[in-house]
Amino acid sequence: ACCAWACASPPRRGTASAPVCCARGRRGGPANSAKFGAALFSSAMVLVLVLGDLHIPHRVSELPKKFKALLVPGKIQHILCTGNLVDKSTLDYLKTLASDVHVVRGDFDESTFLPGVADSFPETKVVTIGQFKLGLCHGHQVVPWGDPESLGALQRQLDCDVLFTGHTHRLSTYESEGKLFINPGTATGAFSAAFKADEEPTPSFVLMDLQGNSAVTYAYELVGDQVKVRKEEHTKAAA
Repeated sequence: ACCAWACASPPRRGTASAPVCCARGRRGGPANSAKFGAALFSSAMVLVLVLGDLHIPHRVSELPKKFKALLVPGKIQHILCTGNLVDKSTLDYLKTLASDVHVVRGDFDESTFLPGVADSFPETKVVTIGQFKLGLCHGHQVVPWGDPESLGALQRQLDCDVLFTGHTHRLSTYESEGKLFINPGTATGAFSAAFKADEEPTPSFVLMDLQGNSAVTYAYELVGDQVKVRKEEHTKAAA
């Protein structure tokens, strides 16, 4: 099982190469997750949770329990959602994790399940956090879906440093021309018609630690019954 501090409290830079997702400590002994997390957590961190394509309750009943166990209220400062929540209870749940929640409208975010809310979600949004301008769009508007050139055009249109999109239900992180492009995938592993018959989406989300002109990205995936984490570092290009 993944240590419970991993999402809410990733390690300070220089203390570990990435959050450790295992039931044992770094020296091979059992890990005391509460003490370990408290020791590594830095109050200077600016943590941004990025997730989307939950499709609750249409395709999945809830977030994976192992993800819920990682998402601790009071540790994350900002939440960015790429859309397709799809119901108000899911939105209310996100608001219990952080007070600053930003959502763009997905193609399944309808007023029936999000009464008085869905119509207020914009198609795109730019959120400034520290030195970073973070662009947000569900992604069904980008044709072909997930196409790097089309995403590059959207990034230039929004004039953002990092572009977050969804819709493909596939986790993706890459750099292009000094900009960062992230698709957090589907947080619930929800079905997508774009997948092959013998293929299933992998539940995933992204946590970012923003410090100055540096962004450390932790990509979380639920593979079988194990939470796996991949760490990547990005430095904002000079203006």
